[in-house]
Amino acid sequence: MTGVGDARAAVCYLASVTQGERIAAGSIAIGCLVLAMKAVAWWITGSAALYSDALESIVNVAASLIALGALRFAAIPPDANHPYGHDKVEFFAAVIEGVLIVIAALSIFRHAWETWQDLHPIAQPFAGLALNAVATVLNGAWSALLIRTGKRLPSPALLADGRHLLADVVTSVGVAIGVGLVVLTGYLVLDPILAAATGVYVLWSGSAMIWMSVGGLMDAAPQPAVVHRVRELVAESAAGALEAHDLRMRHAGKLTFLEFHLVVPGSMTVAESHAICDHIEETLRTELQHLMITIHVEPEEKAKQHGVPVL
Repeated sequence: MTGVGDARAAVCYLASVTQGERIAAGSIAIGCLVLAMKAVAWWITGSAALYSDALESIVNVAASLIALGALRFAAIPPDANHPYGHDKVEFFAAVIEGVLIVIAALSIFRHAWETWQDLHPIAQPFAGLALNAVATVLNGAWSALLIRTGKRLPSPALLADGRHLLADVVTSVGVAIGVGLVVLTGYLVLDPILAAATGVYVLWSGSAMIWMSVGGLMDAAPQPAVVHRVRELVAESAAGALEAHDLRMRHAGKLTFLEFHLVVPGSMTVAESHAICDHIEETLRTELQHLMITIHVEPEEKAKQHGVPVL
């Protein structure tokens, strides 16, 4: 029973990796198109704010390339040196994306300062804003797809890419409003101020991405609601056992590792206790995907009286 479940999980895993790679490859194509549109918008206007928006799109393309590479590396089967697989590489990819975003923010600050020292009118603002608007709509639609797919697979690299694009959409909308105000009011100083404000937001989003990815590299536990649900499922599916204790969970890329001790009556046979473990694993994998489960069976004298009581 366990072997069939593992085979089914492996097939689902390979299918999710293939889909993730297709989405990541699509991100590269969309990123290049958006970059070209935003670069032209900046080139014809000379706006520092539109420069900041175009620069972040360069990071988007680089991030998509990193995400694709990470997904392909994560798909490598476990080997002697990495018996648990290569999934954590996606967290490294997300950290690299965060660092790239921080570097982009620093470049935005530099360009904003240079523009502040040499203010000039924005040329062809309406053509530039139109190009920027179309690029923003493309980014918004694609970021929604990335976030939805990243949560469903799940994939830290796709989630990081999607959240980065969503941050780009927010900054693009702010930039468009700001450039419009510059044109309407004639206050040229608003252009570098807006660029600097965009840089602050980009810096914040990159720092947040790094922090979230470091949590994955440090084997952070899932959300408390997930842990609570796992405890409920163990209690409901372990009929015949007495107690489950020392339950621990951690994330590693797509995989979630779960281990706990299961206390059974001392008179129970190995075959009977193994059947209980199989039933628990089947129940957990029915509701929670990509689980790696380790159950240590113990006799009743090992009960701690503070674990998960079996219903």
